[in-house]
Amino acid sequence: MPRAAYRAGSNAVSGIKLSICNETYVDWRLERICEHVAACGYDGLEIAPFTMAEDPSQLTEKEAAAAGQIVRQSGLEVVGFHWLLVKPPGLHLCTPDDAVRRRTVEFAIHLARLCAAMGGSIMVWGSPKQRSVAPDQTYEDVWRRAADGLRQIAEFAGQLGVTIALEPLSPAETNFLTTAGETIRLLDEVAHPACRLHLDVKAMHSESLPIPEVIRQARGRLAHFHANDPQGNSPATGLVDFVSIAAALAEIQYQGYVSVEVFDDSPVPEKIAAESLAYLSSYFARGTP
Repeated sequence: MPRAAYRAGSNAVSGIKLSICNETYVDWRLERICEHVAACGYDGLEIAPFTMAEDPSQLTEKEAAAAGQIVRQSGLEVVGFHWLLVKPPGLHLCTPDDAVRRRTVEFAIHLARLCAAMGGSIMVWGSPKQRSVAPDQTYEDVWRRAADGLRQIAEFAGQLGVTIALEPLSPAETNFLTTAGETIRLLDEVAHPACRLHLDVKAMHSESLPIPEVIRQARGRLAHFHANDPQGNSPATGLVDFVSIAAALAEIQYQGYVSVEVFDDSPVPEKIAAESLAYLSSYFARGTP
């Protein structure tokens, strides 16, 4: 089905594409999701690996490639992955348990293979509980373990054209990487071009700085961007000043995806997708990342 082109407002920022996260559609089959996302007029689809298999470690590159083909046949691009460590259980980036850390790195490398096989290029690293500092650990040790693990993953992912995009999250969700500034310092520690920054509107509401200033901090580092509101609902609620967000993204010359990530699935997915697309298209004109 051909995509219905969205109509950007006259003041919309160019050079940005719009996508939506597939778990918005809960238990829909991939083919049906792609059909609706394309009909709305989105450019791409973002995938949570746990929606593809109960245990994504069992997914093969062949299966991932087939799924990517379904997305592309709908006229969409595969943006990449997010919600990386939801399943299987027992993963953690910073634990002192060497075996768990090794399994987590190996799983992330497997996801990078799957992402590349699907045709995606971004892996958003949120997973707040799988990176938090436990009471019996020091921040310095967690910092070192995180940097070492991410460097290993980035070295492999980068060879496949996949970028690890670290996501600052609020102190309500984690006690490690709770601001863009802290996350940027870790990026400097990792020091690999395939490890960059991701920003999420909901998460940025917990920062002490205004959201446009947080975005400006990300100049030259921002790989991906999630759009929602402070409660994790559709950006179309009107609770967020997307005028200033769009202006800040234009100022830092961001040319990636703005992807809708909604946590409240009580509205029907068709409504979430259509209203979010219509709202964001007033601020972002279709472009090429």
